Order: sequence, then C-alpha cells, then structure tokens
Amino acid sequence: MKLKIKLGVLLLFCAKSFSQGKEIDSLQQMEEIVVEGKIKTFSYKNGNVKVDVANSFLKSIPNTLDLLSKLPKVQISPDKTAISVIGKGNPLLYLDNQRIEMNDLLALSVDDIKSIEIINNPSSKYEAEGRAVILITRKLNRKEGFQTVISETVSFKKRFNNYAGINSSLKLKKTEFKANFNYNALNVWESNGNNYEIPSNNIVSNYRVVGLTSRDNYVFGGGIYHTINENDSFSFSINGNMKKDNFNLKTKTNNLANGEQTNLNTLGIANGDRNFINSFLNYNMKINESSGFFGGLQYSNYNTGSIINSSNNYNETNFQPFQKINQDFKVDVFSGRIDFEKKFQNEMKWELGGIYSSANANSNLQLQNFEENTNSDSKYNLKEKNASAYTQLSGTIKKFSWLFGLRIENTNIKGKYADESSASVAKNYTNFFPKAQIEIPIDSTKTLTFNYAKNISRPNYSETSHGQTYINPYFIFSSNVNLNPSTSDEISANFQYKDKSVKLIYYNNKNAMNYGFQFNEAENILIYRPENFDKETGYNLEFSLPFSHQFWSSLNTLSFILNKIEDKSAAIGDSKPYIYYYSNQTFNLKKDWTISLIGWGLSTRNEGVFQRNAIFNLDGAISKTYKNLSCTLSYNNIFKNNIYKENFEVNNVNSRAIFIVDNYEFSIALKYTFGKLKESIFKEKEINENSDRIK
Repeated sequence: MKLKIKLGVLLLFCAKSFSQGKEIDSLQQMEEIVVEGKIKTFSYKNGNVKVDVANSFLKSIPNTLDLLSKLPKVQISPDKTAISVIGKGNPLLYLDNQRIEMNDLLALSVDDIKSIEIINNPSSKYEAEGRAVILITRKLNRKEGFQTVISETVSFKKRFNNYAGINSSLKLKKTEFKANFNYNALNVWESNGNNYEIPSNNIVSNYRVVGLTSRDNYVFGGGIYHTINENDSFSFSINGNMKKDNFNLKTKTNNLANGEQTNLNTLGIANGDRNFINSFLNYNMKINESSGFFGGLQYSNYNTGSIINSSNNYNETNFQPFQKINQDFKVDVFSGRIDFEKKFQNEMKWELGGIYSSANANSNLQLQNFEENTNSDSKYNLKEKNASAYTQLSGTIKKFSWLFGLRIENTNIKGKYADESSASVAKNYTNFFPKAQIEIPIDSTKTLTFNYAKNISRPNYSETSHGQTYINPYFIFSSNVNLNPSTSDEISANFQYKDKSVKLIYYNNKNAMNYGFQFNEAENILIYRPENFDKETGYNLEFSLPFSHQFWSSLNTLSFILNKIEDKSAAIGDSKPYIYYYSNQTFNLKKDWTISLIGWGLSTRNEGVFQRNAIFNLDGAISKTYKNLSCTLSYNNIFKNNIYKENFEVNNVNSRAIFIVDNYEFSIALKYTFGKLKESIFKEKEINENSDRIK
C-alpha cells in the first residue's frame, strides 16, 4: 500500500484546518481540555523524567522516533537506527514494562502513547545492558470498539521524503486485534570525510564521500491478545521492517605517499536490502492476590545483503573497474524468559527471573579486485549463548525506601572462519551485576536518593562478524571479530526539591567501545573499525528546572560533564568540562493551537583521546487540531548546524574526521483518526535481552 497525497492537497488541508475557529462543543472534548490544564507535560522524580504525551502538544508529532528526539537528553542517530541518552549511552526500550527495540518503535502510533519515562537508574529487573531505560506506556480504557489512524508526512531535506501509515485496533469482548502498515519513500543524502596522517609511513591523505540512497521502507505489524479470565492472558505478535538499499557513492581522494601524489575519484553503485522480523508468544498468570508469573518465547531474524561495484579514475584519466563486493549477513536469535514476583504484607516485594538466548550469525564476503586481479571468499560463523538470572528485594522502613538486586549472566561465544580448523574466537565468562538504591525523604518537598549500579554494554552482532566497506583503495570501514563488551560502575546522588532536581554522577567504564585505526602495511590500507579502549571515566552534574505559567510551559536541563577516554595506543589530550543544555518552550493557545520551540546543544568537547566540536540545534513547530484531523508544520535545525567534527590520534594515525548530517528539514504532517477504541489491552513482552544488538 502506498499512501501518497500531493503537496497541493496537503497545503489545502492544512490551510483549512488552521483556519477553523470553532469552539470544541462535545462533552468528551471539553473534559480532555480540563485534563490538559491540570496535568504537567514534564514531571521529575529521583532524577527520572516522565512526559505526558496524551495531553500535550507532543501527541501531534507524526511518528514515535521524532517524538523521542524532542525529549531531554535523548539523541536519535541521523539514519534513525539508534537511540542514545546523553551520559548514559544506548538505553533499553520498554513498552508497557515489556522490552522492545527500534523496529517495534517504528510500528507504534503516537496516538497510542499515554506517557514516556526516562529512567536513569534502572533496577535489576531490567537487563544489565542498560544504564538507562526509556519506558513507553500506552493508553488504557474500558470500552470495546474500532479505531484507525491514517497519517501522511511530506519532508523536505536535501531531497524529498514521504512517510505514510495506517494503524488499526479492534477489540471484541476478551480479544483485541492490532495491525499496522507504513510505507516510507526515503531519499537519503549522507556525507563524511577524513584528513589523516601516518608519519611512520610518510602518508598524508584526505577523502570526502557523498552517498545518495533511494530507499523503499516497509514497516508492518500485527498481533492478537486474548484474556482467558480475569487473571490470565496470552498474546502472539509479529512485526517487521524491510528496506531496499540502492545507493550511489562518489568519493574524491588526495593521497600523498612517500612523496608521490595521487588524485583519485571513485564511483560506487550498490544494490541491497535489509529485512528484520520479530515475533513473540507470551503468557501471563496471576497466581494469587500477591504473586504473579510470566513466561514467553521469542524469535528474531535480521538479514542484509549487498552487491557493490566500484571504479577508479586516477589523476584525471579514465574510470576503470576497481572491485566488486558481494556481502551477506544473517543472524537468528531464539530466546525464552520467565519472571516471578511476590508481595508481602510489610510492603516488601521479591522479584526473580531468568532468560536464555541463543544467537547464530553468518557472514559471507566475496571480493574481486580488478586492479590486482585477485579474488577472495571469506565465510565467518558466530555463535553466542547467554544465560542470566536475577533476584531483587525492595521495601520501606519507616520513611526510607530501599532496593537491592543482583543479576548473574554467563556468556559463551565461538567464532570460526570456514577455512580454519579451530575457532578464532572462544570466550566463556560470567558477570555479576549488583544494584542498590536508597531514598531518604527530608520533608514533604525534599528527597535525597543514592544509587549504585554495575552494567555491561555489548556490541551488535554485525560489529563482531566479518564485514567491510571500501571508501577508496586506501581506506575501509570494517567490523572486529575480537571486540569485547564494556563494563561500567556508576554511583549517583540526586537531590529533589518539588519538581526541580540536581544530580551528581560518577562512572568508570572498562573496555569502552569507540572507533579506532589499524594500518595494514602489506596492503597499504587504513582500517577504521570499533575497538576496545582501556577505560572511560567521568563526572556529570545535572540540573533539571521545569517551569510553567498559564499557557506557557518550560523545561530546562543543564549538565556539566567531565569525561576522559584513555588507551595505551592513543595520544591522550586534555580533558576539560563541557556543557549539554536542553530547553523546551511550549505555548498552548486557544482553539487548539500549539507553538513549540525545542533547542539543545553541546559545547566543545575535549575527552582525552577525542576532541569534538560544539553543536547547537533548534526546532520549531506549529500545530492545529480540528475534531479528528491534526496538522503540524515543522521546521527542524533552523540554524543549519549539521556538521560534526572529531579529532584523535590512535596507533600513530592522526585523524581529523567530519560527518555532515541531513537534518535541516521542513515537513508537513497530517493525521486523521476515525472510529473509537476505548481500551487498548494488547501487550507484548520482549524476551530477548540482546534484541538491540540484532543489526
């Protein structure tokens, strides 16, 4: 299905919606307005922030990823494939207390969301891989019915993009059905470059590459949730994300090696696809009034393939064939999970559970080099098994609240090339992850909270498989089969006065994952790949200052960060404090008009090994709602700050990299809702703790 609406029709709809001046006259809508006036959009507790989406201007944002990008400390990658939280790295994603990942977010309608909470100190019940959790809660009502939301967004960046979708829910007595389909016609522009020197080999080189991608993206999902009785239920769901990646690469290189200058133009033509499927089978049971049980199974599959043909033009002569790369990657993950909880009369709660997962990843790289008349064929298999268990006890003594938890995880990894007799990677290790929290109320308006947590961050399966991408004959991006996970220890203290808070955090990460260099002298190629750096330490002093007055609401976050990354192979520079700031100014005007300005930025960052430039981003939006139709005009990155720079020196390679993102955007979004579904009982629980690594 391709839902396309011409720009002229869009403008006509928007003009009509924005021109309406009629008062809302239904009782239900009048009641909703009252609720919006009483509920705060942003609220803080113990360093965590909760966002009311259903009763704020945020409900008019056309998709969930754009919604998350408007929240404090949340960063979405330019290609919309990863989420990070400032000072915390990649968070765990949960929907109704059940784990999901990026592909599930693409299948979630903003209209289904009640609230979003950013949890900066997750307990042991959440996986050890998360230093932060983004918890999304959906709307819950009581009546049966049918509802469908149709959305259409046209986006003008360097090239035109179109997003269209339909999301439907049907509830009949004890059973609810859900289905969604999205078609995104994407025309992606990307660019990066690097000026680097290798003094020991007398090499000075620079390149700039531009990629143009025409990508048809299909997102779909469906499921059934059935209530067996008042206490028991089961569900089955499946969702998918399928893309066609056909892109052209143009690279201009100047390379000086041992006094010989080469000016090179490289053209690459790629055809490929990426497909993801995720399915769940869950069972919930309430044993009695004080205890409950959950069990579930999950299967996930991700596969990608591409064929890249490239040619070179040396010193303004003629283009000649350079190489042909045929590359495939596939990973299958099966997992099972059980959870149990028991509440006691003295306000204590005991929780325990376990997870077992098994992943099998295969990569195949065929490389034909026309300039050197060589062929290579490499096949690599990675198998990983992970077994984990947790227990957690929480309660209250007088006015003091406390929580203590422990998680144990065993990981077994074997990686083997097809032409080798023995495994090249063999790892078997067990980790313990304790967590503790104490909350001390000073009085009715002041609270002091202390936290300690040990966590782990694992690489994606594709990062530890065998794969590479040539930029030019001298520079390639590569995976790293020997990449290890990083572990962290974090201590924090938070003081809260009413809705304002100040938080101090100290963290220490071992084997921190960052990108570095390896120079292959035999082939005269510089390899850029993920590496384990010795350690990363830092402090973060964070202030959260919300404010509201009549129709104006304001949220401001200010963080002073001192972060240092160190490695014996790198040149360590100065480590200086830098600032992260976020400001959200919202004006809820009469007749369902909303105006918002959201700005965030980072000052210049000197973090030991890495030096990065300052960046500032300002987004503006104006929206109007009339009955079941909403229209939003958005203007993102108003000041065109889209250049990211990174300087560092690793393994005697001096690098000055630049990344240009295509986030200067004007968009027009329409969303129309018909039908009515009062209750959304559908739930799904993510079983696989490593689902965000399936990429």
